[in-house]
Amino acid sequence: MGVERVQDIASATSEDTIPVEFIRSENEQPGMTTVPGTVLECPTIDFSDPDEEKLLKQIFEASTDWGMYQIVNHDISNEAIAKLQAVGKEFFELPQEEKEVYAKDPNSKSVEGYGTFLQKELEGKKGWVDHLFHKIWPPSAINYHFWPKNPASYREANEEYAKNLHKVVEKIFKLLSLGLGLEAQELKKAVGGDDLVYLLKINYYPPCPRPDLALGVVAHTDMSALTILVPNNVQGLQACRDGQWYDVKYIPNALVIHIGDQMEIMSNGKYKAVLHRTTVSKDKTRISWPVFLEPPPDHIIGPHPKLVNDKENPPKYKTKKYSEYVYNKLNKIPQ
Repeated sequence: MGVERVQDIASATSEDTIPVEFIRSENEQPGMTTVPGTVLECPTIDFSDPDEEKLLKQIFEASTDWGMYQIVNHDISNEAIAKLQAVGKEFFELPQEEKEVYAKDPNSKSVEGYGTFLQKELEGKKGWVDHLFHKIWPPSAINYHFWPKNPASYREANEEYAKNLHKVVEKIFKLLSLGLGLEAQELKKAVGGDDLVYLLKINYYPPCPRPDLALGVVAHTDMSALTILVPNNVQGLQACRDGQWYDVKYIPNALVIHIGDQMEIMSNGKYKAVLHRTTVSKDKTRISWPVFLEPPPDHIIGPHPKLVNDKENPPKYKTKKYSEYVYNKLNKIPQ
């Protein structure tokens, strides 16, 4: 007996009921904890602005105050994004047995592959989501075993998107580095340089009869240094602001940027990893494509040496291998 997939559960679930393991506690249920009628407009940044000082200031302020922003005019064509979305959607619409070919090995330490449950959850609760993980960069880190062969254009669409992301990644890291008073390349170098891993995840959230009781992904910060995300057109992303949960307004064809844990650690707390979660829809399928920019597993990461000193600014975080950080976070072990 394989793992039960949420897509199958959704197909078999009758009106107005969901299995008990998907019902969140009252302090998590979106129906009770979302601020009604208020949509959060997180900062929107025009990435093509020729005024680099202004751009630097906007990125710095959004990264210290919000930890989340959307960038527009980023030079990745709408067509490239649409192709990525089309092939991902097609994969999840394949017959179940075709998808299971890409199932992650339960004995593997890697997150790569098709799956349903990712991290240890308190009280055994589950998120209303299936997913597919695979690396899209650098070439030395890619395992094509986890790239779907069907649809036939899957590989081409993902390779094109990865290629298009490079300029965006370089520019964001440069601006974040300069914002901290570092040299342009120092943050990228600290997170792995040319070995920086681009880990793609497709989240597939089927319609849910009780979206007021369930969550797609529970409240979390990303383990990555940065996350660059594109969703389909179904609302679902929520951010925590001043202890309250709000829907985030998405701008079509923008890239949603999340500051992740490793960026918060490298900046010694100056940049803030954003606490966010995902809600689900009663009658629509939501899909999102985050790319997690993360260090190689054996890379050692901690507060940047130029940003700490023993007196005024001691390190607030431990220095450790990224693989150790990931293991601790997924297994709820204090860092």
